[in-house]
Amino acid sequence: MYSLNVPVPGTVAALARDLGTRLGTAELRQRGEHTLVAKRLGRGDAAVYHEIEARAREALRGQPPFEVRVTGVDVFTDVPRGEGPVVYLAVDSPGLEALHERLCDRFDPVDDVEGDDYTPHVTVARGGSVERAAGLRDTPFDPVDWTVERLQFWDAERSQSVSSVSLG
Repeated sequence: MYSLNVPVPGTVAALARDLGTRLGTAELRQRGEHTLVAKRLGRGDAAVYHEIEARAREALRGQPPFEVRVTGVDVFTDVPRGEGPVVYLAVDSPGLEALHERLCDRFDPVDDVEGDDYTPHVTVARGGSVERAAGLRDTPFDPVDWTVERLQFWDAERSQSVSSVSLG
């Protein structure tokens, strides 16, 4: 699966790693894997990927940078795909939500996780104890703000960035 992701600053990745270490048996994200999905774009081989990237770049033309704020810790207990619970950093960003909506007009939304069901977040960990995960909800930390000036095209199968695009 290819996606268009917001790279997260080191402070957000470090916060996610710190929270993840408190979860014991949960599957943690590895260094460099903490991202914020703006929109899943589809599957395919290299030829299909190039078409997907070209369509996404066209949709992004004129997209200005936008603000993002990590505001707290929350948990998805009923997850539509993969192992739950999912502990995540909650994200507030009207600009990201507007971008997601615009991309959903060009790329079909993934059922149960995109479109009206889209919750911007940075995944900390999957699995483990629901009680332990829920216990992280009240973890105090200062909100983290940043301006998104570039997005990454991400290959989930290989867990790596394929390319990037600057905004503005």
